[in-house]
Amino acid sequence: MYLDYNATAPMRPEAREAVMEAMLAVGNASSPHLPGHAAAARVDKARKQVAELLGCSPGEIVFTSGATEANNLALRAGYSTGGGVITSVVEHPAVLEAARELTADTPNALTLLPVDADGLVDLVDLHKALASSKVSIVSLMAANNETGVLTDLAPIVEAAHAAGALVHTDATQMVGRLPVDLADLDVDLLSLSAHKFGGPQGVGALFIRRGIDLPFRPLIVGGGQERGWRGGTLNVSGISGAGAAAAAVTCALPVEQARITELRDKLEVALTQQTASSYINGARDQRLPGVSSVTFPGAPADAVLSAMPEVAASDGSACASGAPTPSHVLLAMGRNREEADSAVRFSLGYATTHRDIDVAIASTVRAVAQVRQALGSAI
Repeated sequence: MYLDYNATAPMRPEAREAVMEAMLAVGNASSPHLPGHAAAARVDKARKQVAELLGCSPGEIVFTSGATEANNLALRAGYSTGGGVITSVVEHPAVLEAARELTADTPNALTLLPVDADGLVDLVDLHKALASSKVSIVSLMAANNETGVLTDLAPIVEAAHAAGALVHTDATQMVGRLPVDLADLDVDLLSLSAHKFGGPQGVGALFIRRGIDLPFRPLIVGGGQERGWRGGTLNVSGISGAGAAAAAVTCALPVEQARITELRDKLEVALTQQTASSYINGARDQRLPGVSSVTFPGAPADAVLSAMPEVAASDGSACASGAPTPSHVLLAMGRNREEADSAVRFSLGYATTHRDIDVAIASTVRAVAQVRQALGSAI
């Protein structure tokens, strides 16, 4: 039972078909001949499809290898305008590590905002940070990859812009799960990764709002592709798949959102009722529809997952797999090490069924009881 969509979603049939069609064709999208024009047309189509999903102009989309590259590109470009960086302690490592590296040689240039027990940033802390020094860019994720907690971006954008700062959001987990309309959400930069919503791995995009004062700060220089923002031959097959997945989501999202929310609620109610002392991590009313981080006290997550190999879930971020320390997100929310070590993340998506959830419930309840018994946990 695959319940690890936050790590990667199964490729949608529409995306798979588009990838295969592009792979069977030949042509460099930068070449002037007919096969090159055909490849470029595939890229143009995908750019329009991604833009339609986001509610922006195709010319505001720059294709990348994924959200990690897009995050690094956004922070690098924003920081180059002069001033400090504000982000939060619960960001994905692709933002946290990039911000730390960029500001390593400048004391006090990086501000990490704390979060409360629900994983939410306090606007008072943001206003204090903006008032204390010149800030070039504020980067706060739209939805947390471990807990699904949502950030209310509108007041953040308003405060940052009033202080003269740019706003970037890592929307990797939100795009394809909840509606995003960049005509209303006035962020300057937004990162996404196609494989989170049913596209292929290895392709993502950075939205760069037209008209913002932002110098080119490419990570990869070379042939000047993507309007100079990213050099290198375009990944036509991957980009085609990303576009097809975006088009599929645009049509299906309203129905998928409601159905996945129902399945998540079913999972959470059953697990919290059938496993003693378990609880959900994150703001209950401000979470993605398909994400559930559940702590099972007295049952380490790695042992629980090992005891139910028929369920593909996670003990945290896939990008931090094998890390010797527990989740930095849960620790920042005030959980102790034992609590953080006992959290399992279930993430649902477009292909999840009621049967998947039924099996996951039965397997998890059995696994938690088995682990607790083996460890002699008094719960």
